[in-house]
Amino acid sequence: MRTSTGPSRRGVLGTAVAGALGVAAAGAPAHAAAAGDDVPRAGERVVAILLYDGFTALDAIGPYEVLCRVPGVRVVTVGVRQAGPVRTDTGELGIVAERTLAEVPAAHVLLVPGGGPRGQSAAGADPAVQRWIRRIDRGSVWTTSVCTGSLILGAAGLLRGVPATTHWAARPLLEETGAVWTRQRFVEHGKIITAAGVSAGIDMGLHLASRLAGDDVARAMQLGVEYDPAPPFDSGSVEKADEHTKQLALKLLNDASL
Repeated sequence: MRTSTGPSRRGVLGTAVAGALGVAAAGAPAHAAAAGDDVPRAGERVVAILLYDGFTALDAIGPYEVLCRVPGVRVVTVGVRQAGPVRTDTGELGIVAERTLAEVPAAHVLLVPGGGPRGQSAAGADPAVQRWIRRIDRGSVWTTSVCTGSLILGAAGLLRGVPATTHWAARPLLEETGAVWTRQRFVEHGKIITAAGVSAGIDMGLHLASRLAGDDVARAMQLGVEYDPAPPFDSGSVEKADEHTKQLALKLLNDASL
């Protein structure tokens, strides 16, 4: 699509790719999925991202943005009881779930995002969600979470004795599930991979990309999404932040959550 201001991002990137690879930029490759084609193809590895009322947007979208372009991978968003828009923890953003729990009986990768306290607690206490998580985990190659999504995995009984991480403020709740809290950006233990708070899901997504398609693809995806953090403040870790910043961060998060 072109606008009065010039070519779209897709057009610019397509031209750049064609030039870099020395191929023509006329049209999409024959194997590309048609617009609206949301049915996994034979041989594709499915990444199922659970969307429940009150999940945190970046917990899901960070890994999605990395994994949706990995060759041979199909990312499916899964709603609890119906497909359609699911509201995030602020109540102001809706992201579409393509399938329901009943429509996704298996997946190569399970990804559970965290959420606001009420949304995360409700998902952790929902028998249907817990049954589905345990069912997917039985056949998954990787079972993963971002932020307080680990509390939902813990509620399903998947983290007893397992080294895991979560948002820094949720450490006591994680330990109550029987997990062994581990202070890392993401923690891999067997088939379980848990990421710390919110933005750490991007790091985990890149790690998953390397597991699914190799380091070259993961390295290229990191460049593709230009993930080269250079934040304006050095307060992104609880160890670096003063007490005022910690309390303000918690207030801002809680005030914005339904």
